[in-house]
Amino acid sequence: MASLSSLLPAPVQQVWDRDDEQKAKRVGSALVVSQTSIPPYGQRKGWVPRAEEDFGDGGAFPEIHVAQYPLGMGARGKESTSNALAVQLDESGKVKYSAIARQGHSADKIIYSKLTDLLPSEVLAEDDPTLQKPSEDDIQDITEKTKLALEKLTNAKISAAMPVKAAPKAAPAQYIRYTPAQQGGAFNSGAKQRVIRMVEAQADPMEPPRFQINRKIPRAAPSPPAPVLHSPPRRVSVKQQRDWKVPPCVSHWKNAKGYTIPLDKRLAADGRGLQQVHINENFSKLAEALYIADRKAREAVEARAQLERRLAQREKEKKEEHLRMLAQRARDHRAG
Repeated sequence: MASLSSLLPAPVQQVWDRDDEQKAKRVGSALVVSQTSIPPYGQRKGWVPRAEEDFGDGGAFPEIHVAQYPLGMGARGKESTSNALAVQLDESGKVKYSAIARQGHSADKIIYSKLTDLLPSEVLAEDDPTLQKPSEDDIQDITEKTKLALEKLTNAKISAAMPVKAAPKAAPAQYIRYTPAQQGGAFNSGAKQRVIRMVEAQADPMEPPRFQINRKIPRAAPSPPAPVLHSPPRRVSVKQQRDWKVPPCVSHWKNAKGYTIPLDKRLAADGRGLQQVHINENFSKLAEALYIADRKAREAVEARAQLERRLAQREKEKKEEHLRMLAQRARDHRAG
């Protein structure tokens, strides 16, 4: 049976089809995989690995003496994001773990990572020549220099403390031969050369200083202040909190809202309870003297009153006796 395409006439114009174009691209852009052949061991003379494919999945080739970077390890320009460190050994052959503490710090930063870093230099370097005891010659030289320096300071202070200073000795005179540039009978009195005697000017030891220097010398640093010692903190009780509670002030003059203020509040606001009354000792002496005088006065008044009562009693008894005698006389006269 014939197909439909065989019965139809051939197309006159070219027809564009998307699927046909994609198939053509796939066929044209097919990758050609090239496998790198690595020479076997013993036949690698003249062969140098250049690309990463030359190393495969392994490491470098030790028999080829060129710089090799398998898998890009150690190559310049490639920053590693790993925090792994290379193993380092110290002078004794042990693993140097201080590299872990130094990671991320600058090279000039001092990091103490071992116990020996905390020991003084005298313990670590016992054979250091700078730490050895000086010889006898060095001791004599240093002693002589120190002695001369101390004598110089002492002599300067002694001479400054003396009321009258001796004039310093002048340096010896110097003779200078001088030849003038202009020669002739009209110059330099006709002499070709002159000898000049140069001496130091005599200084007056009693002359006051010519220049006044008002230099303010800064004071020395004061002694450190004494440490302030505080007692340990204690828990405040409720009674102490109430004792420290200060009531608000109550004015004696202003009461704009007309509040009724009790007398005890006014007395508390006056501050009388906060004042400490000091009584003079003479007050007790005066009070005692007044008490004794009052007691003696009371005793005198009591004695005087008793005496008056006795006199009144005697006077009363005399009157009664007189009346009794008069009554007896009257009875006798009637009987008589």
